[in-house]
Amino acid sequence: MYINLDLEAVEPIYTQLKNQIIAGIAKKEIVPGEGLPSVRSLAADIGINLHTVNKAYQQLKQEGFILIHRQRGVVVNPEGVPKADDEYLGQLKHTLHPLVAESVCRDVNEEDFLQLCRGLFNEFKEGEGDK
Repeated sequence: MYINLDLEAVEPIYTQLKNQIIAGIAKKEIVPGEGLPSVRSLAADIGINLHTVNKAYQQLKQEGFILIHRQRGVVVNPEGVPKADDEYLGQLKHTLHPLVAESVCRDVNEEDFLQLCRGLFNEFKEGEGDK
């Protein structure tokens, strides 16, 4: 998996890293049980502070995407990512709410918004057949 960070972006680097790892899992570029680089190794490879990588890994661990073992290192959760529950759906609604509100303010119609969402879903579904 290729990591591409925008060091000039408003979005924090640890968030970009976390989101790219999640996208890699969604596209099946990273599979359950697969190892990820150590904090130090990944930080050195992409030229960022190891605390930044550690923060991304800790959030991924809290959300159930990865496990961190002393002997085995960092691995994608072998049991897969926890399925959506009511708590997750509530967080999703909370995240989408300002995006939908801004889209309405900018006169993006519902069909165009939904088409963008469908395109994003398809982007991740396409990765399923690659491996």
